[in-house]
Amino acid sequence: MQERQNIAVFVDYDNIEIGVKSTLRREFDVSLPLDALKERGDIVAKFAYANWSRQEPAVRQMAENAVQMVQRLPSPRGDKNGADINLALDALEMAFTHKNVNAFAIISGDSDFIPLVNKLRGYGKTIYIVGGKAFTSNILQQNCHEFISYESLLTDDVRVIPERKYVLGPVREPVPPRELAPQREPIVRDQAPVREQAPREQAPPREGGSQPSGQSSGGGYRRGRPQPLEVTQAMPLVERALNVLQRRGVQPQLGLLKSTMKQLDPSFNERSYGASAFSEFIDKMKVAGYIQLHGTEGRYTIELLSAAAAAAAEGAANKKHEALPLLRQVLEIYKLDIEDGASTDSVAGWMSKIHSDFDMKKYGYQEFTEFLNFAQDNFMVRMEPDEQRGMTVYLGAEFAPAAPEPELEPLREMNAGASAASVLAESIAEEEATEAVATAELPAEPEKPAVRRGNSPARKRAAAPAKKVATSSVRRPRTRKPVE
Repeated sequence: MQERQNIAVFVDYDNIEIGVKSTLRREFDVSLPLDALKERGDIVAKFAYANWSRQEPAVRQMAENAVQMVQRLPSPRGDKNGADINLALDALEMAFTHKNVNAFAIISGDSDFIPLVNKLRGYGKTIYIVGGKAFTSNILQQNCHEFISYESLLTDDVRVIPERKYVLGPVREPVPPRELAPQREPIVRDQAPVREQAPREQAPPREGGSQPSGQSSGGGYRRGRPQPLEVTQAMPLVERALNVLQRRGVQPQLGLLKSTMKQLDPSFNERSYGASAFSEFIDKMKVAGYIQLHGTEGRYTIELLSAAAAAAAEGAANKKHEALPLLRQVLEIYKLDIEDGASTDSVAGWMSKIHSDFDMKKYGYQEFTEFLNFAQDNFMVRMEPDEQRGMTVYLGAEFAPAAPEPELEPLREMNAGASAASVLAESIAEEEATEAVATAELPAEPEKPAVRRGNSPARKRAAAPAKKVATSSVRRPRTRKPVE
């Protein structure tokens, strides 16, 4: 029997809030990931980290969902990673002190939590990551047990407010207007001529589909769930999972196949392919002619149709990396425009201008921001969320200027100085050796006979040895002569 999941939830509110706002143009709703985690186990603890004095609108929804708010004290020198450190310390403390907690859910897209995820996995804990596919690091998605994308938790379409039609009751016959006195024309003072406002330039259309519903001319729309991918993009993963089950000698049933696919790719979600359940996803694969089902309802076994599946898997394999050279070409052309940062919509417009036939769905991406996030993991771009500008794109480490080569003139001077020093040392050594040889060849001087001179008192005092100084300060008593 599978062990019951007791989940502790940790929310990095600053990261997830600005990520959702900059990519999906909507406010973060903590109830959506909590409801998704309740389907996987019991939530026993909920913590959210932020400077709540600046997040007054979010305090109410946290209190409504019984989330314990941990105040992050800002530092005078900056508090960039203050919440990350507090969250990691509390999670590790709970792993040691609460043995009943066997699963941890981190609601964030920050790649700084990768060491924490690896440490908790080493302690045998199940790790869930909740974040947006457009701003969560792919390395973090692949290192957890299950990645839950925030986009899959949204409704299918954004609610569009219809035009208001006022009905004031039954239609009556119009009343003839009264005869009114002729109105005087208003006196118009001298005024400056009114200038006609030029129409606003609309943002370039997004690739892979039309603009989402609810978009305004100013670009302040709320984005709903992205357009689903084709099931062909999932064929490499399905084929790999079926091969794993075949090597284990296990019948590939629906539940076992899904768990194996999650194990191989934690970021897999059937909702990305337009299916509300895994059984619906399998039905789409069957209709496409890639698999065949055997057995009764509820106990289906899956068989892979080799010919069609192999062709589909070969066409969909390694598609994500094939789009990187196209983006590299665009960044080379607009290198000066992107140095100070550019919005994702601007980069998408440049991409459609240079490569008019570019379709991100063919490469396995639901949104253009997801493609840029993949390029960021490959050091091609760098993305930073901004509340005013949205997700801002900068050039990555790949476009960083190369280190300057060392100048030749200083090296030549250094070599010349080193050679002069070596020549001077050699000359000094030669002179010393010559002096030593000359000294050894000189004849020894004969010894002079000692001359005896008179013993004068002065000479005796000079020749007398020096008196020894007593080392001890104790004076010996003087011996007295006996009295006769």
